Amino acid sequence: MPALWPLPDDSLVREVRSVADQLALAARYRALDRTPEFPRTEFRALGEAHLLGLTIPPKAGGRGLPLERAAVVLFHLAYVGGTTFAKLSLQPEFTSVLLERGSPDLVRRWFDPLIRGERLVGNQITEPAAGSDARGLALRAELRGDVYELTGEKSEAAFAADAEAALVYGKVGEGGPGEPVTAFLVPQDLAGISRTIEPTDMGERWQRRGRVVYDHVRLPVGSRVGGEGDGFAPLLRELVRERGLLAAIYLGVARASLDETIAYVGERATFGRPLSEYHSVAFPLVDAAAELEAAWLLTLEALRRLELGEEAAAPTAMAKVLASSSALRAVDLAIQFHGGRGYSGALAHEQRYRDLRSGPIAHGPSEVLRGLAARSLWAARSRKSSGPGPSSQE
Repeated sequence: MPALWPLPDDSLVREVRSVADQLALAARYRALDRTPEFPRTEFRALGEAHLLGLTIPPKAGGRGLPLERAAVVLFHLAYVGGTTFAKLSLQPEFTSVLLERGSPDLVRRWFDPLIRGERLVGNQITEPAAGSDARGLALRAELRGDVYELTGEKSEAAFAADAEAALVYGKVGEGGPGEPVTAFLVPQDLAGISRTIEPTDMGERWQRRGRVVYDHVRLPVGSRVGGEGDGFAPLLRELVRERGLLAAIYLGVARASLDETIAYVGERATFGRPLSEYHSVAFPLVDAAAELEAAWLLTLEALRRLELGEEAAAPTAMAKVLASSSALRAVDLAIQFHGGRGYSGALAHEQRYRDLRSGPIAHGPSEVLRGLAARSLWAARSRKSSGPGPSSQE
């Protein structure tokens, strides 16, 4: 291992690495790219090993880890098994709105088996004309007696054909843009639901994203998660946590490629000298190592603030932006310095790159997150300028 940024190592990390070895997650990661499918066997095994829902309280079936500790676990899962199994580990967090806002019956029927790896619950937010701006959601839920009738379409939905249920976000009644959003837990085998896998994605093909159409789907009132019109605020709070933990995943994937490349260029000789002796090779790798370490430290600090209950939307946004961009640059260098084999499917680098490319898009595009962070920066400056004493402009 390189001297910079030693990998965390303790009993929990060794437990995670042992599970990863027993399940052969590295090999399974590669196979899922060639033959995309939802890895149900591994999902169930992660549940049995209590590696689903790392931050979920133990009384709800999770590990109850502090966010920084969870980040270390996710980093190691990603180091071994790419984004696949680390993201699977986070699926209970991705759907934690169900635990926090759903009825006891919904939690018992759907969240409890999810955290055991027995059932898959997805999220369906994006629509053909609404992505980052949820005000544009067009899916409608009409209340008819004690039943909602859902009509609309969701696009780019992960696990479109594999999830047994999904948290579906839409609007009640005929409200237009800007109207409050409501969340529903929708079993995916109800009459009126059609699911279609879209053309193969660039990366993370195991998610089998696709289109889900709701054609007057009847849903009991008890399937609503929370109250009418209050579905988006809890989702936004969860996204703050997700972004910090996703940053750790991106960095684990990139660190694997960086370590493999450092080892390779130290052994590979051209014109009688190891590649590592050429500044054109060594210096970019030093920059990549520095960027990844900086992103890791920012990620831990953002999660620490969130754990303490401080405002962390901007720090986690910046951590995700920096981690996703730094990870892509590091893996791109791995492809470059491994030459033709790096570009081929013989090594994992090109798959990692394709999988990581979703980072600047999903769970908040980098452009939106930079805007969020910018508002925070200028809001802080405004508060400082309006405080007691002369301003800096006087």
